[in-house]
Amino acid sequence: MTEKGEKNSEKRKKRKESFVYGNYRCYYSYRIDRKLSEDPRLALMKKEWFEGKDCLDIGCNQGLITINIANKFCCRKILGIDIDPGLIEAARWNLRRIARAKSPGGRLMETSKPLISNGDRALDHHISQSTGEDEVRSSQEALHPIEGTLLERVSFRAENIIETTQASREMYDTILCLSVTKWIHLNWGDEGLISLFVKIWRLLRPGGILLLEPQPWSSYKSNKRVSEVATLNYSRIAFTPDVFQEILLDKIGFRSMEDISGSLAGTVTGFNRPIFVLRK
Repeated sequence: MTEKGEKNSEKRKKRKESFVYGNYRCYYSYRIDRKLSEDPRLALMKKEWFEGKDCLDIGCNQGLITINIANKFCCRKILGIDIDPGLIEAARWNLRRIARAKSPGGRLMETSKPLISNGDRALDHHISQSTGEDEVRSSQEALHPIEGTLLERVSFRAENIIETTQASREMYDTILCLSVTKWIHLNWGDEGLISLFVKIWRLLRPGGILLLEPQPWSSYKSNKRVSEVATLNYSRIAFTPDVFQEILLDKIGFRSMEDISGSLAGTVTGFNRPIFVLRK
């Protein structure tokens, strides 16, 4: 192989390895019909799960869903965490940008390198529109005031929830874990998956809610070669997604589990996944 060929091969390998945690840069454009103004999963969520609540979004990517939930459902606080510091940087930029668009006389931040991918701009446009000076929205907020600005209610943090060892004093009323379990499973095996479920249980207040969107077993096969670790873990997995309900109810201790997904209109083929509501 020539030197140029070796460099190209190395570049392809690096690009592949950079997404071993599912930390895609254009994730929202992969799974949402571009004709839609918002993620169709939001239509399945109830305001009562978020309004006035402390919330956590595990695997928040660029933070657009996190920010949209804060706007649409009026949560008291919401923290988005992701293993990729680059995505967290993008999420914080998105937050500042949208918050400035909402504030009277605010100006959008200028940057030489926009952190929102072009494929995600439809969702970002909807968020910006929803934060504009709309009379109907303003009257609703007068009836149900939100304490604090968007910047005060939404935050992002780079964190690997599996390898975090210190005990957290933070507690939440609602936790989202959307399309994350496969990547935990492939990178940390069955032990990592159980660790995730246990940590979520401990982070939830009594009566708290977990919104879980597990990827199907069929999708594991297409990603099992993203790394040597993933290939090895794939061959050793015993707890396939079809037994998650048994684990969460009988082993972890959730008292109920409900499938709320139905059919998600506008979801790109391959991303029409079940979404479950679990109650502690």
